[in-house]
Amino acid sequence: MDTQPAATIDVEPVPASIYELIREDIISGKIGPNERLKVADLAKRYGTSTNPIREALQQLRGEDFVIMEPHRGARVRPIDENFVRDIIEIAALIEPALTRWFVGIATEADIAQLEEIQAEIEALNFSDPNRHGQLDTRFHEVIYDRHYNRHAADLWWRHREVLRAISRRFPTSLSRRVAVLREHHELIEAIRAQDADRAAAVIAAHVEGSGRHIIEHMRLARATGARKPLT
Repeated sequence: MDTQPAATIDVEPVPASIYELIREDIISGKIGPNERLKVADLAKRYGTSTNPIREALQQLRGEDFVIMEPHRGARVRPIDENFVRDIIEIAALIEPALTRWFVGIATEADIAQLEEIQAEIEALNFSDPNRHGQLDTRFHEVIYDRHYNRHAADLWWRHREVLRAISRRFPTSLSRRVAVLREHHELIEAIRAQDADRAAAVIAAHVEGSGRHIIEHMRLARATGARKPLT
């Protein structure tokens, strides 16, 4: 895997329909690891002109999905354990900081909203992965969305969407389901108690547990050639 960091790219966001379609095809494996990304071919594939494709590739390069090499063009960065590990390590730094700040401003209404979303998560009981992902994102948005550092909050959102897309390839193990529900409850109680240190520690464990779960599934899939659930 090429470990050189991607350069910071200052480009305007492109229409989500093009950028997200390419990103989703990379994450899902429809566009394979190290596959060359030819602008003309992608424009034909997605039924658009070449300019939105070029802009999307620049954006994907900035997010480290795409590698661009002199005289060789663009290719897909492999979405492997190292890729997920890097995202999780960043999240483990950002999310506790965002959570710690939230504890200082949280109101009873905020706590009630977290409890309401958590009740919906428990009632769903992981029966609909897409719906669970939406509810889980809402839960964390309550905590992160009002933070003054929009760059940090936006980075969390971007990485969140990447991990959610990757995790859709795998089932959620029973042990991870139990951990998610327990950690959410512990987080709510720490916020209610205005214990910023405890809340930050809970969210750090939550992030690391999610990362481990995805990486273990990826390793199992690579080792067996099949996507078998963990027990």
